[in-house]
Amino acid sequence: MRNSRARLLILSTSLVLLLAACSAPGIRFATSSETAQATTGKAAASATTTTIPAPAPTATTVPPITGNIPGSGALTQFQDTLRQIAAVAQTEVVQVNTDSGLGSGIVLDTAGDIVTNAHVVAGAASLTVKTNDGKSYAASLVGSFAQNDLAVLKMSSVDVKLTPAKFADSSKVQVGDVVLAVGSPFGLSDTVTEGIVSATGRTQSEGNGVTLNDLIQTSALINPGNSGGALVDLNGQVIGIPTLSAPDSQQRGQPAAGIGFAISSNQVVSVSQQLVANGSVTHTNRAYLGISSRDDQAGGATVVSVVSGGPSDKAGVKSGWVVTAIGGHDVADSNGLSQVLSGYKPGDKVSVTFRLPDGSTKTVTVTLGERPITTP
Repeated sequence: MRNSRARLLILSTSLVLLLAACSAPGIRFATSSETAQATTGKAAASATTTTIPAPAPTATTVPPITGNIPGSGALTQFQDTLRQIAAVAQTEVVQVNTDSGLGSGIVLDTAGDIVTNAHVVAGAASLTVKTNDGKSYAASLVGSFAQNDLAVLKMSSVDVKLTPAKFADSSKVQVGDVVLAVGSPFGLSDTVTEGIVSATGRTQSEGNGVTLNDLIQTSALINPGNSGGALVDLNGQVIGIPTLSAPDSQQRGQPAAGIGFAISSNQVVSVSQQLVANGSVTHTNRAYLGISSRDDQAGGATVVSVVSGGPSDKAGVKSGWVVTAIGGHDVADSNGLSQVLSGYKPGDKVSVTFRLPDGSTKTVTVTLGERPITTP
């Protein structure tokens, strides 16, 4: 009797749980056939399961890296090129010592003529030239041309074989060209720095009434003592003479790192040849409009004055007109005017576009003259 009641209680409880489970949404119980199939499949799977052994690890020997990593070799070749250029350039550049300071110079010929900056030797009572082999020689001033900040010295006696530098055509220099600056910054002779051509046709004032035009701007470091040295291209040819660094306005006039200027080689060749031959300069060989100008706030270069009888005067140009283009090249300011003119030579005929005071434009043809030794 007691056992019957216990079985009845278990049966009732199971029925309640079953009804509760069936009332839950989304829940379905497997049928007996599905249960049997699942059980049979599981058993079959269990019967056919085999253990696949994991592959045994194999030892892989990585050979050690020795020597240069294989590649195109372009970087190594470039490095070798720089080394070769630097080695040759160091024999072509000398240190110039004066009683008041020092600078650098470039060998022009085997006779001992050296070109340097005029400001390096200005007012010097004594001059010596120190060559690449460490020997020093007395020198004298052949001639100086302050307008281009260039001078030529003559070594008094030479018992060493000099290597004259080769000069490139600076009109073909392009922004991005890789260059080396060679000189004696702070008296450290045979110093080489590397950079690129950052800009061409720059105009900078040196003070003392000297304004240099057609300068090459470079990122190669230029420090005191580099003046008069060489700016050399990847062909080993001189494209300019490093002359000054831009002042850093945030550092109270200290040189700005990575902004240096070099006198273009075409100017160097023209002036030095005249100084060697005559001791003076009689021709600048530079294109000349015959005007003075200043930057215009609206863009362009305002004509401040016109030289009487000069190229612009003959073309009918008037003061107050604003130069906006030369030969189809836009002129943004006075610096741009000088830059465009540097691409021409005396005697060239060019179209010059002006903005007149009434806002209209006028284009005239000007036959360029030669910049005189002294300009207004």
